[in-house]
Amino acid sequence: MLVRIDPASTAPLFEQVASSVRRALSEGEVGKGEHLPPARELAASLEINVHTVLRAYAVLRDEGLIELRRRRGAVVTGNANTMARTTHLVGELVEEARKAGLSREELITIVRERFA
Repeated sequence: MLVRIDPASTAPLFEQVASSVRRALSEGEVGKGEHLPPARELAASLEINVHTVLRAYAVLRDEGLIELRRRRGAVVTGNANTMARTTHLVGELVEEARKAGLSREELITIVRERFA
């Protein structure tokens, strides 16, 4: 799994790491039960602070994409591929809505209508 960050980006580093993992999950690069790289190892390879990676992993855990297990690290959950793909698509939708000048309420209304 390749995790990329862009130092020139305005997005926080932890969110860039989380987004990169989400992308890998949605594209099937990583599957159920597989381990993500240890936080120290990933931080060293990206030349960022280990706490940044841990924060990204915590976000992914809160989204239900991974489980953090003591002494076993970050493990992909069973519904991770579906959740990651949905999260990734929603992110793209939000970006497109912003580019189009839609407000949050307008986007929510559109989503509610389509979901019904």
